Amino acid sequence: MTYEAHPGPPWRGHHPAGPRRRAVSLWGPAVALAVLQVAGSGAAGRHQSGRVALDGLGYALLLAGPALLLLRRRQPVAVAAGVAAVTLLYTVLGYPYGPVFASLVVAFFSAVAAGHRKGVLIVAAAAYTGHALVGLWLYRRLPPAGDGPASWTELSGAAAWLLAVLAAAELFRVRRERIAREHRERAEAERRRAGEERLRIAQELHDVLAHSISLINVQAGVALALMDERPEQARTALTTIKAASKEALGEVRQVLGALRAPGDAPRAPAPGLDRLPELLDQAAAAGLRTDLAVEGARVPLPPGADLAAFRIVQEALTNVVRHSGARTARVRLVYRPGLLDLRVDDDGPAAVGGESGGGNGLVGMRERAAALGGTVEAGPRGDGGFRVRARLPLGGGRHDTPPPRHPTGRAGRPTTGQELP
Repeated sequence: MTYEAHPGPPWRGHHPAGPRRRAVSLWGPAVALAVLQVAGSGAAGRHQSGRVALDGLGYALLLAGPALLLLRRRQPVAVAAGVAAVTLLYTVLGYPYGPVFASLVVAFFSAVAAGHRKGVLIVAAAAYTGHALVGLWLYRRLPPAGDGPASWTELSGAAAWLLAVLAAAELFRVRRERIAREHRERAEAERRRAGEERLRIAQELHDVLAHSISLINVQAGVALALMDERPEQARTALTTIKAASKEALGEVRQVLGALRAPGDAPRAPAPGLDRLPELLDQAAAAGLRTDLAVEGARVPLPPGADLAAFRIVQEALTNVVRHSGARTARVRLVYRPGLLDLRVDDDGPAAVGGESGGGNGLVGMRERAAALGGTVEAGPRGDGGFRVRARLPLGGGRHDTPPPRHPTGRAGRPTTGQELP
């Protein structure tokens, strides 16, 4: 069996376009702002005869803001403070009004989006205070000559504009965090679904292999014991081994096929209680006679409940073969409104020198039942036998928390602290 290697998505690991994309996202806005501020302020200056004409220093200040933005990802608050200082100096020197404030908007947005809201508020308050001082008192000593004081309307407009920029930056930050949180939640849900799928596949493989290998083990022992004295019975045992191994390979291939093509529908239906006679025949081939009793009117079961019921009976009979000295077991299915009550009993005792506990069979039973909102009880009866009882709702929901793992007792069977009735 071979598997094809598929390359991962481009955002995992090294991707040659990654550094180039980051460089474009960093330099692109800065270059665009530089062109906008220089061209826009130059055009605006031709219509503002009362302001100081742009010179080398003015153009340098127009370019300084976009240049500082290249560092906005490393030092967002420092860049916001530097751009605010450059912008304030540009207006203090009396150069024409224009799109010089565009860099300040980008700097504030970047710092707030990075989570430095408090630092940006301090920078904005300092910049506005400087602007108010210049407009109300320092304008007499600063160019352009003959400039008058700023009105309270102008200062209020500047305050409103600044608050609008900060509010928009905060809304941008909140929205970006919400999108990031939704992405994390989706990724976590994907990981959780993947974990649940791995658990389901592990349960399927355990149930298939434990049942089939136990049957093969028993029949191999029979074949070895009878090979010389009763070759025909040994041949029958080997035939049973061949059939069991073929069935196990088919079911394992089906599970692995779902792994290789997770988006496709299963090619074969999952086993259910309709295959119960086949399961009882396999148990009989392993030397375990099983009596089946059904009470109540049979109803079609949901696929999940049907599979869980089949696997629970399969695991219970496998445990009887492996861990019990009983050669007879009883399976009882009771159909009640909205509930399937399933019991598997044997008369014991535990097999002498049987395999020790530590397997996951009983744990898997409980997890299957809990996934449907049901329960599984397993333990010794008062007469020395052993019982597995499952109650499976036929229309219940799903429990997210798996049931607790119980310690195992005699020959791999649970010790519950009390006998089951």
